[in-house]
Amino acid sequence: MPEYDSFCRQFSWENEKDSLEGLPGGGINIAHEAVDRHVNSGKGNTIAIRWIRKDRSFDDLTYADLKVQTSRFANVLEKLNVAKGESVFSLAGRIPSLYIAALGTLKAGAVFCPMFSVFGPEPAFQRLGKGKAKVLVTTTGLYEKKIKQLLDRLPLLQYILLTDAKQDIDDKVLSLSTLMKQASDDYVIKNTQQEDPALLHFTSGTTGMPKGALHVHQAVLTHYVTGKYVLDLRPGDVFWCTADPGWVTGTSYGIIAPLVNGVTNIVDEEEFDATRWYSILEEHYVNVWYTAPTAIRRLMRLDFKPTDRYDLSNLRLIHSVGEPLQADEVIWGEKTFGRPICDNWWQTETGGIMISNYATMEVRPGSMGKPLPGIEAAIGEVEAEAIRLLTKPGEPGHLLLKTGWPSMFRAYLDEEERYKKCFKGAWYITGDLAKKDADGYFWFVGRADDIIKTSGHMVGPFEVESTLMEHPAVAEAAIIGKPDPIIGALVKAFVVLDSGYEANEKTRLDIKGFSRKKLGPAVAPKEITFIDSLPKTKSGKILRRLLKARELGLPEGDTSTLE
Repeated sequence: MPEYDSFCRQFSWENEKDSLEGLPGGGINIAHEAVDRHVNSGKGNTIAIRWIRKDRSFDDLTYADLKVQTSRFANVLEKLNVAKGESVFSLAGRIPSLYIAALGTLKAGAVFCPMFSVFGPEPAFQRLGKGKAKVLVTTTGLYEKKIKQLLDRLPLLQYILLTDAKQDIDDKVLSLSTLMKQASDDYVIKNTQQEDPALLHFTSGTTGMPKGALHVHQAVLTHYVTGKYVLDLRPGDVFWCTADPGWVTGTSYGIIAPLVNGVTNIVDEEEFDATRWYSILEEHYVNVWYTAPTAIRRLMRLDFKPTDRYDLSNLRLIHSVGEPLQADEVIWGEKTFGRPICDNWWQTETGGIMISNYATMEVRPGSMGKPLPGIEAAIGEVEAEAIRLLTKPGEPGHLLLKTGWPSMFRAYLDEEERYKKCFKGAWYITGDLAKKDADGYFWFVGRADDIIKTSGHMVGPFEVESTLMEHPAVAEAAIIGKPDPIIGALVKAFVVLDSGYEANEKTRLDIKGFSRKKLGPAVAPKEITFIDSLPKTKSGKILRRLLKARELGLPEGDTSTLE
């Protein structure tokens, strides 16, 4: 990205759209822009996906290969009479068939919904039922263990495609490889329009069923722009997003954004392993790495400097998303890799990165950064009739986004009233609290429903957690408000200790004294409990509501995405 302020002034979504090809009939299709467009322009031999197996061997799929395979999958769906707008789900690990199914579904004009392979039967049932799944792509093992028992409860689920079955089990449970061999390599993409549904992502609520956020084909423009200007993807780059496609990041930035920008996308079948990750960065010459704070904190706890053991000279840019990055984590990146780790902010509902730090801009440790060009963000108070914008630097309030960006979610599935409550006038109310400094950088304060009112003070968990993590004994921390009859709520901390520290009263008092000195007695934690690990979602978000529910003996709500 050129100089930020001047670039924002001249930025236009329409101008960026000109870089995409569009369909012959004037529509737009995510899979066409991510795959076929590159083959049409002579880049078919470029490696699109490098899939690394658990044993470290790997297979490459070029853009030409991907065009053939996704066309075959789209033809499979057509043979199964999957109509435009109907839902195709996946329940699989990071295997090539998952990526082919995602893009092939989009080619066919159907709606793709990924699920984590570690989901139990009930979370899978909730999503398959609510999303009216017609087709499920999964493996034999996952089908036998989790899906077979649900079939009587899912009357709309007509076909289950097994990625590793050599032959059909019955007329409903079919061998995907057999169907793919029978399918044609050629497919004419449905004339999808920019507002046609494309992606369905479920996001956990505090209670009850998960919410289904629906996105449209126009979202590809946000994926393209953020890949280009936030992730700085360039021709010839090797990109690695460590997120699973069961999480929106693993779809938006583990599939679509890198492919729309024509780079090589690394997919690792294995779960987190520090030495494996560093080896992948080295051996596959990764240029841009997109990961999560949870992984970064695990890497920080290792007792060696990676650049002493691994050649990471190709690594140009590191980004993180999930939970806000603490300032010391950004600084650790600078010391460890020679460059800060760039935090960015977005949500399942926004469909793509909205606020970020950029390679060409000063990174302020602990800051979310500045809005994406084309995005108007503000801080405000949500009043009964309208939004009141706050303009004083450093004043905390609701983080708001002006509606109209391409990847904005278009609905919560079958929950119209819930969807309407997210908007007031021209603004989307994110549910997060933040503040903006005099130079236009945004700083995360906390979720609106996580804010603690104690002795008349409004305390954001992130502020307290950041301070606690400055103490050498604290590896991770999470804050909740515990009801108190005198002060309203007291600040309680759950702390994971770093190696070499004991969970005893001496350590507890030392951390309390440190935090009181840094934060003052009104804000510092009055209670500290040591725990082995914090409850997190698979995307790395700390489930503070779960800590609070357990502390108070309340229902835990939806825990289907618990790590």
